Amino acid sequence: MNRMSTYRVMAFRLICITILILVMISYNRAQLVPNLGGQRAGISAFQFLKIGVGARGIGLGETFVAIANDASALYWNPAGLVQFPDNQVMIAHTEYVVDIKHEFFGVSYRLTPNDAIGASITALHMDEMQITTETQPFGTGRYFTFGDIALGLSYSRRMTDQFSFGVTLRYVEETLDILKMRGFMVDLGTYYWTGIGSSRFAVVVSNFGADVAPSGVATLYSGETVSSFQSFSPPTQFKIGFALDPVQRDDQRVTTSFELNHPNDNAENLHFGIEYQWDQWLFLRAGVKRTIGERLLGRDNSSSNDVTFGVGVAAPLSFTKINVDYAFANFNVLGSVHRVSVGLTY
Repeated sequence: MNRMSTYRVMAFRLICITILILVMISYNRAQLVPNLGGQRAGISAFQFLKIGVGARGIGLGETFVAIANDASALYWNPAGLVQFPDNQVMIAHTEYVVDIKHEFFGVSYRLTPNDAIGASITALHMDEMQITTETQPFGTGRYFTFGDIALGLSYSRRMTDQFSFGVTLRYVEETLDILKMRGFMVDLGTYYWTGIGSSRFAVVVSNFGADVAPSGVATLYSGETVSSFQSFSPPTQFKIGFALDPVQRDDQRVTTSFELNHPNDNAENLHFGIEYQWDQWLFLRAGVKRTIGERLLGRDNSSSNDVTFGVGVAAPLSFTKINVDYAFANFNVLGSVHRVSVGLTY
């Protein structure tokens, strides 16, 4: 056995052992890895950055860092920008909970066969709400609004036939009435084809940056003004993903994906996703999210959402190829969330 074959066997064994350990942990009610979501919740700002983009990735249970082969890689894993040969534009809209809207626009461009760049805009917005006080519970006649925006620039490079990396620099701004919070963050991503069939894995660190604090002057009910506020960390996440195509035929393809997510402000969680592609135009997807320590089947009581489903269609046009995708996510307490995204190749 040559050295390359030995490395591939070792990599395959390592992946299998890792998956086995993670599955055992997810079943273990004694919680070998404790659920620290309750202790860590509420310590991070810019929570909208954790809302996934693109109906395809959501339909797969948000297990997209090791797939990331369309323009939504701008959000999931910047190293994925060199995993597809075309230039793409993506527009995505999410009807989020409590009448909140989430929008995404991204564009990717291939500089060379081994280099790609991209830009993205993400926004969260809502209708104005009336201000109420203790003495005026039905409204003061004044209104306030809340909104977020993130502007990102990404670069990706294929270093070898198997390994790629990517980086995103993102400016983020949050507005709550008269207060604003601003910051810069970085995403770092890697993508590696193992050489064993179609298997690949990825490692991503997203939303890494310095602590941020609101700026502005707030007037309390007593008339006192406050201009100094507590600082918060960004919602940094560390993700490891693995993907495999167990079925690859001319008219059919099945893609499976697995992901471990370690957020700094909640419990560790596992994601599983599967996509069935028929005749290169119809796509069916499903995914499940499990918090470590929760049972594999049934309701996840430690997570706001646990099950997703999706469908997509692709069609060639005279000047482009269009992909239209839809995803449904079940939120246990807050209802359901619907997402639609459109991708264009140019």
